[in-house]
Order: sequence, then C-alpha cells, then structure tokens
Amino acid sequence: METRARTLVKAVVWNAIGLGVMSLVGLAMTGSAAVGGVMAAINTTIGLSCYVVYERIWSRIDWGRVHG
Repeated sequence: METRARTLVKAVVWNAIGLGVMSLVGLAMTGSAAVGGVMAAINTTIGLSCYVVYERIWSRIDWGRVHG
C-alpha cells in the first residue's frame, strides 16, 4: 500500500507539470498570460483534488498487484 505522503507528493509533482503545460496552452489559445494562468490554476486545483482521491481509492484495490 502506498503512503498518503507519497500519494500527495506524486499528485503535487504531476500537477506542477500540468500547471506549466496548461499555462502555455491557455496563453496560446487566449493570447493573455493572465487568462491562461487563471485557467491553469483552476484546472490544477481541481485536478490535484481529483487525483489524490483517485490514487487513494486505487491504493486500496488489490486487483492487478503481484505479491511475493
């Protein structure tokens, strides 16, 4: 089973990458760094929350794990 701390660190790192990518996409699509940044921040906040819950649920499911 994965610890909560590991899950949180994985989620934060993954979402930091996503924040950078979404900021660039938002800038490219709107031409505004401010609007792109707000879009990216909102997306990252929602994505981080969903990812942590998702990972915690999967950490409790044994299907597909090999023990031994």
